[in-house]
Amino acid sequence: MRSKMSLFNHLSLILGFSFLYLPILLLIIYSFNESRLVTVWSGFSVKWYGKLLENEGIMRAAMMTLKVAFVSSTLATVFGTMAGFAMSRYGQFRGRTLFNGMIYAPLVMPEVITGLSLLLMFVAISLDRGFVTITMAHTTFSMCYVAVVLQSRLGSFDRSIEEAAMDLGCPPAKTFFLITLPIIMPAVASGWLLSFTLSLDDLVIASFTSGPGATTLPMKIYSQMRLGVTPEINAVSTILIGIVACGVVVASVLHKRQTRQKMLDQHLATT
Repeated sequence: MRSKMSLFNHLSLILGFSFLYLPILLLIIYSFNESRLVTVWSGFSVKWYGKLLENEGIMRAAMMTLKVAFVSSTLATVFGTMAGFAMSRYGQFRGRTLFNGMIYAPLVMPEVITGLSLLLMFVAISLDRGFVTITMAHTTFSMCYVAVVLQSRLGSFDRSIEEAAMDLGCPPAKTFFLITLPIIMPAVASGWLLSFTLSLDDLVIASFTSGPGATTLPMKIYSQMRLGVTPEINAVSTILIGIVACGVVVASVLHKRQTRQKMLDQHLATT
């Protein structure tokens, strides 16, 4: 029997969601403002979205952000999947505690510390800061999230399916690509989307690891914010919100399918 929510719970829920999403809603509304004064509503207009196409600085930063996000999330998914397999499939091995600690450390490490340490490393090896260094930095911290997601999925994986395939003569590598990977693909896709979203959103680490000619969109927005909020900033922020929201929705759908598949596997295993 479902219990009814009290008035206090309803008010708490409304206040909590209002605190979180009302500023975002106002930003989206004012991105369609006719006036150049972002706090004075003068009518509905989409002209500021058209102005974005004429702003070469923002467009270059957006392309840089998308390239970094795509490459870093792809690399993070590959390395994170390998790390997730190591944590879930292999038993106690020498250095396992250190390995697990190195995987989980970036999840709780302040971004300032991560960015500063990466900056010092790039300077020490005389690597020019730019697209490559930003991509390496984003891959470093986002692969840890992928590893955690894959470890959770592989923890409930029915290995008897793999064993049956190998008993029939299928090599381990072929078993992974034909059997294991299709089953864990929702978790892999969720990890990729999470990495992509984290890369799009990052400001602190990119600020430490970027160089001349390699400015990401969050950095561009932050630098222009010092001169005041403009309608173009509202418009590009709204587009970013839409991209992130789509990524979250897709990841949620994939996670829901993964949960259903896990429950189905457990049900088949018990019957």
